[in-house]
Amino acid sequence: MKISPLAGQPAPSALLVDVPKLVSAYYSNIPDPAVAEQRVAFGTSGHRGSSFDCSFNEAHVLAISQAICAYRSKQGISGPLFIGIDTHALSVPACASAVEVLAANGVDIMLAEGDEYTPTPAVSHAIIKYNRGRKSGLADGIVITPSHNPPEDGGFKYNPPNGGAADTDVTGWIEAAANALLRGSLKDVKRMPLQKALRLDSTHRYDYLNTYVDELDQVIDMALIRDAGIHLGVDPLGGAGVHYWQRIGERYQLNLSVVSAEVDPTFRFMTADWDGRIRMDPSSSYAMQRLLGMKDRYDIAFACDTDHDRHGIVTRSVGLLPANHYLAVAIDYLFQHRSQWPQAAGVGKTVVSSQIIDRISARLKRTLYEVPAGFKWFAPGLSDGSLGFGGEESAGAAFLRLDGAVWTTDKDGLAPALLAAEITARSGRDPGEVYRQLASELGDPLTTRVEASATPAQKKLLAALSPQQIQSTELAGEKIRSIISKAPGNDAPIGGVRVATDKGWFATRPSGTEDIYKIYAESFQGAEHLQRIVQEAQAIVDAALAATPQSPAAAAK
Repeated sequence: MKISPLAGQPAPSALLVDVPKLVSAYYSNIPDPAVAEQRVAFGTSGHRGSSFDCSFNEAHVLAISQAICAYRSKQGISGPLFIGIDTHALSVPACASAVEVLAANGVDIMLAEGDEYTPTPAVSHAIIKYNRGRKSGLADGIVITPSHNPPEDGGFKYNPPNGGAADTDVTGWIEAAANALLRGSLKDVKRMPLQKALRLDSTHRYDYLNTYVDELDQVIDMALIRDAGIHLGVDPLGGAGVHYWQRIGERYQLNLSVVSAEVDPTFRFMTADWDGRIRMDPSSSYAMQRLLGMKDRYDIAFACDTDHDRHGIVTRSVGLLPANHYLAVAIDYLFQHRSQWPQAAGVGKTVVSSQIIDRISARLKRTLYEVPAGFKWFAPGLSDGSLGFGGEESAGAAFLRLDGAVWTTDKDGLAPALLAAEITARSGRDPGEVYRQLASELGDPLTTRVEASATPAQKKLLAALSPQQIQSTELAGEKIRSIISKAPGNDAPIGGVRVATDKGWFATRPSGTEDIYKIYAESFQGAEHLQRIVQEAQAIVDAALAATPQSPAAAAK
């Protein structure tokens, strides 16, 4: 992974997106459904793309919205549809396009009061709250966001009545229906003018902000945080929760400072990510330079990405806590301080999350549920309480309420951030210090993630890798004890392979949203061993794909 000279530096003006041109391209560029890159394609969490590339345009949103209406009809989903947007430039026009279609199809739409930006977890929370106790007339939702992706991107995600991101069966159906509509030049799309749609009796306003904030004390011990008086610092990174944090501080009388409440669709206040692009990723130290420079002002500080479904925890002791480290701390804490949780509630993790979580789960005597990348796999378990916690290595997590009931079934960046404050208030130590103690007891793994460019064809080959294509019997001097292409928890394909020994492992898979592939690696034997794992992983992938004209590994060199 080649680090750009711009990484961690304030975004230069040349890097900023031209918002008027971007929005103009949303309406004027017409995607060609004969071109794979211009079709609707749901990755691990919705359809994403840029209007400049003809991968996120009005036609896509109209087609997806009509396909969702058809899916709702097919499934008998007749309740309201909760819809939220983030602060990306394409989110507002995409919301307008969606409303025009949803209204024309007779859907009861729940828009935010005052056209407030709405975090992903607030939409999930609203769906669950509405559906509680209902057997029919169920609600679902749409979140218009490309998550932490660059400013020129747009995204569109569907959440079914369980409140979580839709699983592959649902997204596969919607994707196919939307592409059929694109091929038919949208002639079967129902639509009405926006102003007419907004005046319909079926278009409603919903107070997402206060409904979510007022119930936070049902998932976090807010009184403990208040009484401890610890100073909290928050950087919303210009995202959808920008106005939520002040309200949280006021509602619960917290000593909470919002670093910046600025919203700017160019995100000019960000520092560039590892590759020199602007990316609102709270798990990246390059993107988090502003808050890292302030870490000593606060007892604990945190940030969330653009739709506030990912968290970044900044501590005085270590700075930005690696996502895997915080997941370990959160799991260890929650299962010891949530006495009303079901005794059978397990721990959910992705196959590329740290194996210190395996060791913590075993010590807690809790079932470990390993799934492929994608938070959608945790939604059923969080709904029925068979999972107390679900987390993924990219800093996404959700967990049950204090009483063991479901909170959200999609990722929630705000609750895990506030949990860091609860942990600090109760223990008198920040999560970085808590992790050091865990590592001294259970082992101190080092992890890394390597990213490199890959074409769609190369990504397809990589996703189809099987254990039989891996000929190696050793990894970094240890005997390979397992090679899997399906997740142990639900037997679902992981979209690549994971190769493990007793003291380390690597996994490789293509990104579901960007033209890159990733190698994840971890070692319990130090930096040199980790580097060996990465190098040998690259060689193993090269060998497995040697029959292809150009492997992703070769393309990365």
